[in-house]
Amino acid sequence: MLLATTAAYQPADYVPILIQFGLALAFVAFSMIASHLIGPKRHSKVKDASFECGIESVGNARTPISVKYFLTAILFVLFDVEVIFMYPWAVNFRELGAAGFVTMLLFMTLLLAGFFYIIKKGILKWNQ
Repeated sequence: MLLATTAAYQPADYVPILIQFGLALAFVAFSMIASHLIGPKRHSKVKDASFECGIESVGNARTPISVKYFLTAILFVLFDVEVIFMYPWAVNFRELGAAGFVTMLLFMTLLLAGFFYIIKKGILKWNQ
């Protein structure tokens, strides 16, 4: 059974992915070359010096960080993983039929219930 499912995929099925990857690389190369050719070429000691931005550090660097930052990061990862599950579902939507739709609807309902729980608990309120 495994051979039957893997034999259905042909190397030509990956051509759109390779085209998208090639176009992305071409865009990056074009942007870098164009900015190098079009951009101003005025050099000075101040302009060529390294630049560091941000807030000047004051005090101990080992100051504890608020847990709110970690909770926000975990929530971002959770909802980002949800999107990763939705891509294959969207690609195979027609083949999955009603069972696939109901499964994704249940998944989204559970995720939405968790999101409303987060809102109700006030986890995303920074002023507390």
